[in-house]
Amino acid sequence: MEVTSKKNEQVANMVFGSIYPHYLNRIVKKGRTQEELNKVIEWFTGYDENTLQNLMDDKVTFGDFFKNATIHPNEHLIKGVVCGYRIEEIADEFVLYKQCRQLEKLIDELAKGRKMEKILRVEKK
Repeated sequence: MEVTSKKNEQVANMVFGSIYPHYLNRIVKKGRTQEELNKVIEWFTGYDENTLQNLMDDKVTFGDFFKNATIHPNEHLIKGVVCGYRIEEIADEFVLYKQCRQLEKLIDELAKGRKMEKILRVEKK
């Protein structure tokens, strides 16, 4: 599937705090914890639990969420298909959309029971 400017803008304007409960619900149904979800989000974005809560309280959009994040240097190791989009084929001009899909890929892996050390990618030497 092809990412468009319209789709990128729609994602940018979504409020992170309105989506987070869906992430949480999904992983809890699969036997994972909120702490694990927050750990994955912190690994990817640099936001600790308190900062995440503040971002949700402030109704921050995904656009601002990712613009102010410190994306992990190993983010390029997050590959695969999420919602019909192959992450590594998303054009550089749609970095926000790519980051959103990368986060969803990490959450998918958490929900599927993948081990935390595999989710939190370490570059092979």
